[in-house]
Amino acid sequence: NEYKSYLSDMTSEERDRLKRKQISLRDLPAIANVKDVIESFNRHLHYTCAKDRNVATNKDFYFALSHTIMDKLVGKWIRTQQNYHRENVKRVYYLSLEFMMGRTLSNTMLNLGIDSSCDEALYQLGLDIEDLESEEPDAGLGNGGLGRLAACFLDSLATLGYPAYGYGIRYQYGLFNQVISECDQIEKPDSWLTYGNPWEKARPEYLIPVKFYGSVRTRPDGRKEWVDTQTVIAMPYDTPIPGYDVNTVNTMRLWSAKSPKNFDLSYFNHGNYIDAVLDSNMAENISRVLYPNDNFFEGKELRLKQEYFMVAATLVDIIRRYNINQTETFSSKSQQYAAFPEKVAIQLNDTHPSLAVPELLRILMDEEGLTWDEAWKISVGTFAYTNHTILPEALERWPVSMLERVLPRHLEIIYHINYLHLQNVRDRFPGDDDRIRRMSLVEETGGKRINMAYLSVVSSHAVNGVAAIHSSLLTTSLFKDFFEMNPEKFQNKTNGITPRRWLLLCNPNLCDLLAEKIGDGWRKDLYQLEKLKDYQSDKIFLQQLFKAKQENKRKLAQYVFDKYGIELNIGSMFDIQVKRIHEYKRQTLNLLHVISLYNKIKSNPNADFVPRTVMFGGKAAPGYHTAKQTVSLICHVANIINNDPIVGDKLKVVFLENYRCSLAEIIMPAADLSEQISLAGTEASGTGNMKFMLNGALTIGTLDGANVEMREEMGDDNIFIFGMRIPDVEKLWKDGYDTRRYLARIPELDLILNQIKSGYFSPGNPHKFQDFVDNLVNNDRFCVIADYEAYVECQERVSELYLDWMKWSEKCLMNIASSGKFSSDRTIKQYAEEIWNIEPITIDLSPPKTGESN
Repeated sequence: NEYKSYLSDMTSEERDRLKRKQISLRDLPAIANVKDVIESFNRHLHYTCAKDRNVATNKDFYFALSHTIMDKLVGKWIRTQQNYHRENVKRVYYLSLEFMMGRTLSNTMLNLGIDSSCDEALYQLGLDIEDLESEEPDAGLGNGGLGRLAACFLDSLATLGYPAYGYGIRYQYGLFNQVISECDQIEKPDSWLTYGNPWEKARPEYLIPVKFYGSVRTRPDGRKEWVDTQTVIAMPYDTPIPGYDVNTVNTMRLWSAKSPKNFDLSYFNHGNYIDAVLDSNMAENISRVLYPNDNFFEGKELRLKQEYFMVAATLVDIIRRYNINQTETFSSKSQQYAAFPEKVAIQLNDTHPSLAVPELLRILMDEEGLTWDEAWKISVGTFAYTNHTILPEALERWPVSMLERVLPRHLEIIYHINYLHLQNVRDRFPGDDDRIRRMSLVEETGGKRINMAYLSVVSSHAVNGVAAIHSSLLTTSLFKDFFEMNPEKFQNKTNGITPRRWLLLCNPNLCDLLAEKIGDGWRKDLYQLEKLKDYQSDKIFLQQLFKAKQENKRKLAQYVFDKYGIELNIGSMFDIQVKRIHEYKRQTLNLLHVISLYNKIKSNPNADFVPRTVMFGGKAAPGYHTAKQTVSLICHVANIINNDPIVGDKLKVVFLENYRCSLAEIIMPAADLSEQISLAGTEASGTGNMKFMLNGALTIGTLDGANVEMREEMGDDNIFIFGMRIPDVEKLWKDGYDTRRYLARIPELDLILNQIKSGYFSPGNPHKFQDFVDNLVNNDRFCVIADYEAYVECQERVSELYLDWMKWSEKCLMNIASSGKFSSDRTIKQYAEEIWNIEPITIDLSPPKTGESN
């Protein structure tokens, strides 16, 4: 009782710090390990950081700890690569222009099993591990789901023991930092490398020249030659990717662009020092910044150069590694490369790396001397393609004129692929000229463009979507003609998330409960969470589950108070929508409901009301006006509601600025309600929905993306589904969608739109959102108005259930227990067995034999 009284007098932050200081009895650190960590930490602080404790900052302590952990990592990293080389295993190469890795420190300690030892060591040194963790910037080298999925896949590949490499670009500036100033989004550069990166190792011994521009000529032997080119140097930086509780440490290799020469001496001869420096910088611009557009194709030349830069350097690296492992003597290049698909699997994460196809063909034919048929067979056997969207504006279509100037040889190869492809179409469907037009890789409307999705489909042996409904849509809409021609190519691989970061790391309160009831096996086999269903009627366990959620809510509330000065009602429903700001994700629909709640409170302040805290988070692409207007409107509405004394703590609205991976780790465990409300048929899968589900939030959503499979796993009673299905949406547009018909019979919605338009929420600038409302009424492309009524009705059911904490907790438990399918481990196993044909390997940590290559 005294201890409980002591805890009750502490702030939530103090209680959280105390909890972190207590060493788990299930994972007691060995004294020797703690001593070793302390000695290594002090050594790195002194010799690596050149500091002593008197002048060192938390940033120095962070670097000392990171180098200490790298010491524990490097041995396994080297042994892993030695094992791959010795066994000459087939490797998978995951090519992605985005990797949203987040913070590395805490995840690496966890996967190596030294988190408790490091925590105790720092405690003995008088340091707080959370303070050091907060010094690490998020490695935000991605726009959202695509890059975060790639990061989860790397974790699962290592944990499952698959020989794998991730390849991408080491952007100097990641996704911009979002600042809200006077209710508007301002973009600031994300200079995540300012203080260096202790987790990467530069590999200058593997510098690779990458060519652009120039022309194509035919050599006397008939081979094509790409000449008169400009060259940029690709410098690799390697980051170790440790698996959880295994010896495997895979590699993520990111390329940085360097000038082929420091300065052009001819500039100096004329005294043009500045021009010399600028010429060098032009080459390095290729890896300078991540393009901040998600689900919108922007056909800029720099973006094209980024895509080719990454795949060109990567393929040279892959081929080098393949040839090093060949122990036989071949009589011809054809024999040498015949086994390439048996040792190499390349996965294209969307179409961004699709230029790898013509590049591999160019290397095999122009440099290695293979025939077209030989090179094509190897290429198709090597590549597989994952599609991530069916939104037309997101599909890459490169202008022929740009490709002709920047990559002339590759355009020739694409033309030849298209020629042979259309020949096959004619043979299969004779006389069907319209099909020929539809299936051509070269689009003629509005200027000649290359459809990179079509190129990827034609050139790969496997094509997959990322949720069952999405994969089905690919075969019935976007790739319908291609499916009819080659149905055997198409598969589904529903996305997943790593349970290590998205439960074990971010939600220790829940993990302690799980360990007491079902053990720790779920960490590597998420299907074991199904054992929780035995406790669905256990009131004591449900109460513990409820309390764990309250503690997580208290932590998020503390963050909000510290950041924004807004005091949240912990007893209110935490209703959260965090994702990229985009019209199809329908943050506007959520906001309209918020305003309807506000109007109800204002019209009858004394009525019973289920308190809510509605939180939004996400970044709008800098050039996406409607998305930025959405952010601004949310912030304006929040200002009015949060400062209205009549509303009080019944309703709060918070925009969580600069949403990122490390912030998501605080948000996901604290959510009561997860908003997954995209228009049916527009979201490929989603992974945020899975993170919320795994952490015990209930979902309100449409039958879109992975929501469909989530419902199948947990049952209809444990998810709130509303709105039109895909056939309903199609019928709505076929019959002629008129928003004004809806507004005429839903007066509360008409009132809300008039409030926004008239400046009720933006009194300082009453005309600010007129265009926003006019666009919604006249061009409601994603059917916000059509789905409004069903959404509000569903939200009323949510509020009614929230009043009964026991029933709510039962459904939370069923969500957690039904999450097994949505582990990225399951997804990766399916890729490995059904597309890549690779086997896991157990890493032997015994010393290498004498003379064995490192």
